[in-house]
Amino acid sequence: MSNVSVPVSSRSVTPSFKAYDHPRLLAVANQKGGVGKTTTAINLATALSAVGKRVLIVDLDPQGNASTGLGVRRSMIRVSSYDVLFGDTSVEDAAVKTKVPRLSIVPSSVHLSGAEIELVTAHNREYRLRDALRRPLMGKDGPYDYVILDCPPSLNLLTLNALVAVDSVIVPLQCEFYALEGLSHLTKTVERVRKQFNPRLDIHGVVLTMYDQRNNLTAMVERDVRQFFGDKVYKTVIPRNVRLSEAPSYGLPAIVYDMKCAGAQAYIHLASEVIKRERQIKKALIAA
Repeated sequence: MSNVSVPVSSRSVTPSFKAYDHPRLLAVANQKGGVGKTTTAINLATALSAVGKRVLIVDLDPQGNASTGLGVRRSMIRVSSYDVLFGDTSVEDAAVKTKVPRLSIVPSSVHLSGAEIELVTAHNREYRLRDALRRPLMGKDGPYDYVILDCPPSLNLLTLNALVAVDSVIVPLQCEFYALEGLSHLTKTVERVRKQFNPRLDIHGVVLTMYDQRNNLTAMVERDVRQFFGDKVYKTVIPRNVRLSEAPSYGLPAIVYDMKCAGAQAYIHLASEVIKRERQIKKALIAA
């Protein structure tokens, strides 16, 4: 997927209003590891839940960090996202409630490690996740408002399934030089998926992570990203923060572990921006 040579376009495809029906599907994706992808998925979902939204995370990463970060241990997992992709298990049956009210997760499992090979010869391989998610999804507390897909750190068939299934992509971007090159690859992949598989796919926004205002490189990366992507870059930046790193070892989102820390507060502000953009998207769809 990273060899895509399609030119980058700023064109945004406006889906029909029906595409805004519940739930809204968002992927948190970046093929580069260690950029705060899972931390973003967990804490954004928690912040959305805190304001009354019913949220489901689908953990598509074989490492299962989103699952353990929300207190779901391997020994607790009966069915997983693997079973949703390859078995007869529904999303609802695979969902596990977390300690956070209104937040559930479809956990990962070690079987996902071999999913890439299995998907190569699977029937309808690009659309398996879309078919599982593209219908009203009912949680134990009612229909989900958001489904957030935590993607693996690579542009493989699992990530492709996520991009084909969702409405928009949230891209965490670490403030370092090589991150810009990775973002270029991901942007081209989004364009290719939009053309071939999912015409409604768009980049919801780029969030700058591990932000260190004392570092000159951070300022340079921020300037370049904002110059290229404009208002697609969220105003909120996620700072380097020890509490963000500590929280997963306790099986808790940082927002629950220490809501007053700088990292948790940043994700609360990010959730506010996401909700604001969602209102703008819905308004545009209604007008169309």
